[in-house]
Amino acid sequence: MELSSDRIKLTPFDLSDFDLFVELSMCPKMMAFVYSPFTREQATAAFEAKCRPWTPESDTWLSFGITELSSGEKLGSIGIKITDHDAKIAETGFMIKPAAQGKGFAFEALTLIKAYVFEHLKLNKLTATCAAGNVGSYKLLEKAGLLREGCLKQNTLINNRHVDDYLYGLCRSDL
Repeated sequence: MELSSDRIKLTPFDLSDFDLFVELSMCPKMMAFVYSPFTREQATAAFEAKCRPWTPESDTWLSFGITELSSGEKLGSIGIKITDHDAKIAETGFMIKPAAQGKGFAFEALTLIKAYVFEHLKLNKLTATCAAGNVGSYKLLEKAGLLREGCLKQNTLINNRHVDDYLYGLCRSDL
C-alpha cells in the first residue's frame, strides 16, 4: 500500500524507516511535546510494535514513513490507530524531522491520511491529541480542518512535568 501526493509518499513502516524513527524518538527537542525521550531500547521496541501487520480490525497503529519523492529522503512518520471500531473513530499522530518542518510536508501527509481514513476505511471521525505548548502541531491540525474539542489539564507527564493536552477531531459530516 502506498499513499502519495505530488511531493511525498506514505508507505507502511519497514526497516528503511528505523534509523530516523529511533533518532527522532531519542531526541529531547523532538520529544519535548510528546513523551520523555526514549532510550535506544525503548525506541527499537516502539518501532517493532509499529511494524506489526495491520488490518482495519487491528487495535494497533498503522505507521507510515513519509518520503520526499524528488530526493527519496525520509522526512518522518505519520500513523493511525482505530480507537473505537464500533463508533468508527481513529486517532492520528505524526513526527517530522526538524529540517523538513515548515515546508508543508506534514500537511500533505495529514491530508493523505484524512483521505485514507474517510474514503478508504469509511471511518466516521479522526482525532488527534497534542500538548498545548506544541504550537506547530496544533496549527497544523487546525489548518487540516480538525477542530479543537477540548483541553485536558495536566494530562501527560513529559520529563517529570505535567502538561495540558488539546483534543482535536474531524467528523465525516464536517467534510
